[in-house]
Amino acid sequence: MRLTFIVCFLSSFVFSYSQEKSIEYYTQHAPFSMPKVVVPTFADKKFSIVDFGAVNDAQTLNTQAFAKAIDACTKAGGGKVIVPAGVWLTGPIELKSNVDLHLESGAVVQFTKDHTQYPIIKAGGGSNSFTPASPIYAYDATNIALTGNGVFDGAGDSWRPVKKEKTTPGQWSDFTKTGVVSKDGKVWWPSFEAISGEEYLKKLKERTNKSTADDYLPARDYLRPYMLYLVHCDNILIEGITLKNSPKFIFYPNHCTNLTMNGANVYNDWWAQNGDAIDISACKNVVIYKCTVNAGDDGICMKSSGGKGRDNAELENILIASCTVFRAHGGFVIGSNTDGGMKNIYVSDCNFIGTDIGIRVKSNAGRGGLVKNIYVDNIIMKNIVHEAVLFNTYYEDVPAGKDFKDVKTTVADKVPEFTEFHLSNIKCDGAKQAISIVGLPQQPVHHIYFENVNIKSDKGFESVDAADIDLKNVKIDAHKPIYETHGCKNINVHD
Repeated sequence: MRLTFIVCFLSSFVFSYSQEKSIEYYTQHAPFSMPKVVVPTFADKKFSIVDFGAVNDAQTLNTQAFAKAIDACTKAGGGKVIVPAGVWLTGPIELKSNVDLHLESGAVVQFTKDHTQYPIIKAGGGSNSFTPASPIYAYDATNIALTGNGVFDGAGDSWRPVKKEKTTPGQWSDFTKTGVVSKDGKVWWPSFEAISGEEYLKKLKERTNKSTADDYLPARDYLRPYMLYLVHCDNILIEGITLKNSPKFIFYPNHCTNLTMNGANVYNDWWAQNGDAIDISACKNVVIYKCTVNAGDDGICMKSSGGKGRDNAELENILIASCTVFRAHGGFVIGSNTDGGMKNIYVSDCNFIGTDIGIRVKSNAGRGGLVKNIYVDNIIMKNIVHEAVLFNTYYEDVPAGKDFKDVKTTVADKVPEFTEFHLSNIKCDGAKQAISIVGLPQQPVHHIYFENVNIKSDKGFESVDAADIDLKNVKIDAHKPIYETHGCKNINVHD
């Protein structure tokens, strides 16, 4: 009842707050020149998976029916592949150019828990590594879409490890009836292949540098595919659908251009290991609008790798508006890999409710790059577990079953630089700490601008190795000290 009330209240709030603000409105009012994102259109042709042999009984494997329908659609010049109401069991689905995979109301595409149905294929982007095929994937495709009011279920609970600390005693008892528990008793793995996969890959690398797909088969359970994985694709629409229960990240587009995500629901249980919801990686011209997110890791996250120099951002022109993030490690997140560079990101009219961190900017020496021209405006946050706003240049990603180690800060290249962030009109009702900024001695976080910020928290503002931080009309209701700085210069507090 309480969760229903919160969802209804927030839905009403978001509607009243931004009902007049369309994608076009945000594009026109962006604080930088945001290009109009190309939305794909499709021929008026329909191809039902039923006509290609699909059976709606939640038991028959429909992988070939999906493939045949998509092939027929793309060969005919494109159109809609229709998935009617019902539960449709399938293996991986490869999207192809000019295809809109449309789920009618009541349709559930249930990906199989039989991992042998996920072949080992080459990873996208010209990589020489291999990966299990994702439940939904496309490489080098143009004009593709997932639309409708149905659900894609990635069967991620059959793939993911689970930390004991994130479960109740009853849940842990249920998990441990199958699978394998780590020697220290802290992590459950769904299979022996999953728990031993890391060591197997290490020995494989020592043995040969000319691996084949077959060499990777024993590590398939450990590798875990992303749920919706798009690489080098252009003109993409994700609209109305629900994506849930992924093996790893739910939505992970890489080096894509012209991506619109409109009114989608993206859901993982909060304990889902590496269960990021939306990770936009090295993409350009992206809109994420009116989406609802719950995640086991980061909520709406920006990533960028493989840069060609500090002046060339691999990720740019991103608009995130009217979205709500519930449980997640961060509501809006940047990093940790930022070495490809980022610029021109606009986040507006979003709500972060119960996330570990509200606005989270993270990286470290060795994986960092230049991140600039970031605008975050009109944000409502409530019940934030840790920091409402965090800049962290000492971040280390620790896989399940591993211990934290000291992050190396002496790396000379790929040093993160966070600058020209503009955070305005932000309200947070409840956080452990209001604002934390931690830079590197050799590269402080600098030129960060806060305006009209109101935060109620246990601790106030803390900064280490930061410079040129401007706070205008910033009100922090916290236990003293409200402001604490170390190794900083030009921390300016107005009003």
